[in-house]
Amino acid sequence: MPQVNKLRTALSGERGGDTAPPSSARLRAALTVFFALDGFLFAGWVVRIPAIKHQTGASASTLGLALLGVSAGAVITMMLTGRLCRRYGSHAVTVVCGVLLSLSIALPAQTGSALALGLVLLAFGAAYGGLNVAMNSAAVDLVSALRRPVMPSFHAAFSFSGMAGAGIGGLVAGSLSPATHLFALTGLGLLVTAVTAPVLLRGRPAAPATELPAADAPDRPKGMGSRARRIVVLFGVIALCTAYGEGALAEWGALHLSQDLGATPGLAAAGYSLFALTMAIGRLTGTALLERFGQTRTLVAGGATAAAGMLLGALAPAVWLVLLGFAVAGLGLANIFPVAVGRAGALAGPSGVAAASTLGYGGMLLGPPVIGFLADWISLPVALTTVTLLAATAAVLGWTARNAGEHPND
Repeated sequence: MPQVNKLRTALSGERGGDTAPPSSARLRAALTVFFALDGFLFAGWVVRIPAIKHQTGASASTLGLALLGVSAGAVITMMLTGRLCRRYGSHAVTVVCGVLLSLSIALPAQTGSALALGLVLLAFGAAYGGLNVAMNSAAVDLVSALRRPVMPSFHAAFSFSGMAGAGIGGLVAGSLSPATHLFALTGLGLLVTAVTAPVLLRGRPAAPATELPAADAPDRPKGMGSRARRIVVLFGVIALCTAYGEGALAEWGALHLSQDLGATPGLAAAGYSLFALTMAIGRLTGTALLERFGQTRTLVAGGATAAAGMLLGALAPAVWLVLLGFAVAGLGLANIFPVAVGRAGALAGPSGVAAASTLGYGGMLLGPPVIGFLADWISLPVALTTVTLLAATAAVLGWTARNAGEHPND
């Protein structure tokens, strides 16, 4: 936590404080760019899934199995990223994973079978999982220094860029092949990383001597009590339930609109774009909501809203009703993941953040293949109702966790 101490010293007006506010602003801007890049690249990939499905000749179930490669690669990397961040710093790991994600996004369009697609998605998932854990770890340090619940603003950047990536992907879907589109995303990702990386790399902790004393340091994994561990897992499950819905809409929403309702490719891509837009709007207002209503009410209301919206989005017979449902679901899901990760971090420090983030992103990555199998077994609309079930579960668990930790405003 040396960077946190450096920023706290500056923000409190002690020696060197006259130079730290610009530094903290630059760090926040750089981290925001990486969250935005992550969302833009991921959205660019998901809107081309229908075309790549056709290219590889995969059925819904084999496509779901191939998408499991993203999940497997990400989960394995997430388990290792915490150690890499402690050894090399979360900023350096963020930059490396940004490069790897940019390079790996071009690979799916080069495949001709579901097996080959699954293999290259292992690499894509590894880079995606590593980047998400690393940049969230860096963001938690910065949020702790600023002492405001601004974590939703980072996730808003992810959502806004996801909207933009899906929108642009929909516009070029009819004129560019998946290979050309994804290769262009590789170039863009490498360029953005090269421009932004120096800010993060210069912002790395300078010396171990600035670390907090042991008595003041955040809890470490081996010091976490059994009750704290159970509560961290609870918040991790809340994050999983809601991230499941985000992953499901990202990778199956466009296919639902085109396959089940006959939407054009551009309109189908707009489904995820609309979902990402409303989620981004919800996250932009997230800090104000948390300060006004408290974390528990934000969790419960968000889960209930998302459940209602996704039920409409999954079962409505008209395209405009499905789009409305996706929009409502985005508003409901907006702040649940950031709140759950923040609560886990406040309770158990970095170990809590790592555990909740891994569970949460695991839900985002495991949801799509699960829905793929259910779609073949039952139907895609019915499979998407599992998002409603898990969002409602998150609301119930959020209420159950209302007394966890010290949150007097709840």
